[in-house]
Amino acid sequence: MATSTPSILSSDLFGGRLTIDLDAIAANWTFLNGKLSGAAECAAAIKGDGYGTGQDKAGPALYAAGCKTFFTAVPAEAVALRELLPDAVIYVLDGLFPGAAEFFPHHDLRPVLASVEELKDWSALCKSAGRSFKAAVHVDTGINRLGLPPGDLSAALGDPDLCGPFTPSLIISHLACGSTPAHEMNQRQLKLFREVTEPFSHIPRSLANSAGVLMGPEFHFDLVRPGIALYGGQAIDTEPNPMKPVAKVEARIMLVRDVAEGDTIGYGAKQTARRPLKNAVVAAGYADGMLRRAGSTDERPGGFAMIGGFKAPILGRISMDMITLDVTDVPDHLVQRGAFVEMLGPSVAAAELAAYAETIDYEYLTSLGRRFERVYAPLT
Repeated sequence: MATSTPSILSSDLFGGRLTIDLDAIAANWTFLNGKLSGAAECAAAIKGDGYGTGQDKAGPALYAAGCKTFFTAVPAEAVALRELLPDAVIYVLDGLFPGAAEFFPHHDLRPVLASVEELKDWSALCKSAGRSFKAAVHVDTGINRLGLPPGDLSAALGDPDLCGPFTPSLIISHLACGSTPAHEMNQRQLKLFREVTEPFSHIPRSLANSAGVLMGPEFHFDLVRPGIALYGGQAIDTEPNPMKPVAKVEARIMLVRDVAEGDTIGYGAKQTARRPLKNAVVAAGYADGMLRRAGSTDERPGGFAMIGGFKAPILGRISMDMITLDVTDVPDHLVQRGAFVEMLGPSVAAAELAAYAETIDYEYLTSLGRRFERVYAPLT
């Protein structure tokens, strides 16, 4: 007999669950805002779909917490955010793509202009419209990505053809080594940013990312734009992370099996059982953002999961759809078919897992949960 097809996917149809705590994101913004000195404003970087947490949910949560200025990467992100937050100030960090200038005032968006060519395009738009549309200007202080060379900033801002038709609403630069506060590059960039922008101190200035906020008042200027810290990531490598975790990944156990000493596990036979083992195979893999580089071999240990307070090391390579865990020392009642294990979250910090994958927590957060059930709820 035929059965009806459910209109909504049941939780039982997903191999994993991604839980995101919006209250924790809001609390992290409030914490960083409380670190600011003077009248500095705390904005939020929300690019990469809110660092993987969902821009459509994270944006309103941050706005409700008090954040009124946001930074996206590309125009498409910005227009989607504008539909959610009609009163917010929204900057686009990647600036002006050729032919896109008219898009910005139509959606009340502000490009971050990073070259003479972009300044020319924006000025031409303002001239043709007879209006001074708002935009930021980016000056490069040493990261050698986007931004006007420091020596060109003064000439550009003083050129009536480039900046006569509009007054920049913000001057920004970006720290290259903020995750390591003792790195000499931080003080070098701070000094250069202060020097090149001092003649334009009537224009608001912004240098600090998440790390810059935590490094102290000298980096704050008029506006800070934290990103990774809002989403629970570790902004400074050399200090304990003060931020609340906001995401938890749980994967479902598909089966538990015994592995004899001397047998190999996974693709490439890279991991050999050094004792009789009990394996749990879970329904998550690199297609879900669990990075392949965190796998284990006989020469190099990989990452781990947590099951009821017990550590379960990854065994062998991480494959597209599954990961094998060593649950030999985990009580049997915790590793039953269908049970969930924590792959990332309060007990498995994204930064710690990223170290095994030789990457950073940014990559994990922005890659997570393509096939997971997504739940917005407090982390437990």
